[in-house]
Order: sequence, then C-alpha cells, then structure tokens
Amino acid sequence: MAKIELRAVSYSVPPSAAGDGQILRQVSLAVEAGQSLTILGPSGSGKSTLLRLCNRLMDPGGGELFFEGRPASELPVVELRRKVGLVFQTPILLKDLSLRDNLLFAVHCCRKASPGVEEALAKRLLDQVGLSVSVLEQRPEELSVGQAQRLCLARTLATHPEVLLLDEPTSALDPTARLGIERLVAALRRDHTLTSIFVTHDLEQARRLGGRAAVLVRGRIVEEGPVEAILDHPAEELTQRFVSGNLEEGG
Repeated sequence: MAKIELRAVSYSVPPSAAGDGQILRQVSLAVEAGQSLTILGPSGSGKSTLLRLCNRLMDPGGGELFFEGRPASELPVVELRRKVGLVFQTPILLKDLSLRDNLLFAVHCCRKASPGVEEALAKRLLDQVGLSVSVLEQRPEELSVGQAQRLCLARTLATHPEVLLLDEPTSALDPTARLGIERLVAALRRDHTLTSIFVTHDLEQARRLGGRAAVLVRGRIVEEGPVEAILDHPAEELTQRFVSGNLEEGG
C-alpha cells in the first residue's frame, strides 16, 4: 500500500491571457513508505502545487489524494498535516515570536507540555538538524538563510511526521549549505524511516538525492523511474529536452 498517492489529480485557476489556468492535469503518483521521490521539472510546471495538494494546503479540482489507502478528505486536516510535514522554498519564521516559540509552534498548537518537556524537545529537535541550543537566544532576523531553513526543518519534525515534503528547500543556499541540507535530509530519512518527496529543478542535486524521480512538465507526469536512468537515458522527448536544457519554463 502506498504511503501517499495521487489518483488522476487536476488543479486549475481561472484562465487568463497567460494561459488556460490548468496547473496539474490528471496526475497519478504513488510513493511507498520509506521511499524517496524527487520531482523534477522546469519552473512553472506545477511542482510546488503538487506538494501543497499532498499537505492539503490546496485541494484538487479533480481526482483524489490518499494517505495510507484512505481518502485524505476523510482525515481531519490538522491530523493529516501532523503526519505530512511541508518545508517551503523560503524559510518562513514568525517575526513576532522568539525562535523558541517558532520552533515549538506546532507543539503549542497540538498539545500542552510542561516547560521541562518543551526544553528537552527543543534540544532534541535542534540536535537532529545540527543547531546549537544557543540559537534560541537569537532573533529570527539574526539567522543565516541556512540556519533559518534548518530551524524550519526542525519545526516540521516537531509533530513526528511520517512524510516529509520539501519544496526546493536549498534554492536560496550557498553550495556548502545546500550540501549540508541534503545530507541532513538523507540522515533524517535513514534514522526515522521517513517517506520524502523532494522538489527541485537542479539535475545534479537530483542525482545526489538518488532514489526514484518523476518528471513533471506542463502539469503532467511525463516520465518516472530511477533517477540515474532518467538523467542518463531519458525515454521521453520532453524529458530529454529538460535534461539537455532545451525546455522553456513551464514546458
């Protein structure tokens, strides 16, 4: 049974001069428990929208999302989001809250805990993402982008998710910080048996991530398989054009 699955999912916005408004077109995709899937595709192909549907930040206009074989629409949305965590492309920290409250925001929303329990949880979460407890004494604006992204990842882990959705989480980072986040995600997957979906348009990053890949172009999955096979021996013309750099944004 797939951990998370999309069946013939479509999503659209009102048409405009820029196009017909169709962002995703009959997308079917299944990710098994513990599996790593990389979503590749040019900018504007619908990758971020696909992730938001998996977390129910958006709901499909057609088709259906399933979690462990059950329609996601039957689950309370808060329960689903505890199990399916999402890390955004740009680190989002709440400026009016301390970093400690940013880190424990999801915990405060879901349950009450004693100060001692919260302190132990904060330390454990920071340890998992390679940050010192001393970072909690800083203001959000004092963090580097890499530190902020690690803190956001730690915040996502606070609810013990079973699926981790990552929307180009390294795009704003320098090469060293980018590799650090990639290694961190790999370690978290290994140590916590997480299922992950990682969105990127960076081919070399996809190669480093390994596992399976799906190529999304013009809102459709055009090819799916082992990452190495897709990058080195693409079977579909649109994949070949994307891999060779001859596909415009949006496909």
